[in-house]
Amino acid sequence: MTDYDVLRVFCGPGGGYGNELGVVREGSTMPDRAERQEFAAKLGFSETVFVDDPERGVIDIYTPTLRLPFAGHPCVGVGWLLDVPELVTPAGVVGVRLDGEFSWIEARAEWAPPRTLKRYASAAEVDALAVPAPGEWIYAWAWQDEAGGRIRARAFPGRDDAITEDEATGAAAILLTQHLGRALNITQGKGSQLLTAPQPNDWVEVGGRVHLER
Repeated sequence: MTDYDVLRVFCGPGGGYGNELGVVREGSTMPDRAERQEFAAKLGFSETVFVDDPERGVIDIYTPTLRLPFAGHPCVGVGWLLDVPELVTPAGVVGVRLDGEFSWIEARAEWAPPRTLKRYASAAEVDALAVPAPGEWIYAWAWQDEAGGRIRARAFPGRDDAITEDEATGAAAILLTQHLGRALNITQGKGSQLLTAPQPNDWVEVGGRVHLER
């Protein structure tokens, strides 16, 4: 078995929850894309990252079923793990900064894969949602405190794999931030926390806590 780390990204205030992420630090041990896809499927995390150049921050991201040009929680996690000022993804160069307990990335909403942002009237409605049938990637959200920018969200990838609900989704949070045009404090899934802030020239920052699981 190839050596890999497991991180939890976008952990809650007490250090719990967060979305698991597999990281193969020595991507050169598995250069073939088909082999990487097979390995990501075997691990079964919502995303697995292969680091192709740790000094430059060159990374390659996979779900259990497909390769992604950009994804939020992998970039936040790997940025923290590598402690580099930027990451190079197929979509573009992602800025990274570490600020106390939070790891931040800066990216463009246009890099995020398409998501359906579906607003509900209350957080209770979002909590009560059943997992929808596969087919559409849905980010369900509602205001918990509109004045304070606090949001309750759940994410349903709609893919035909084992990830029926994504615990914490940076790319969707970036899209929602651009859509609303304001900083957000998002509680997603069972208790993960994502912080966001719009930046000049259509950039968006998203940040959260990262813990090394193994």
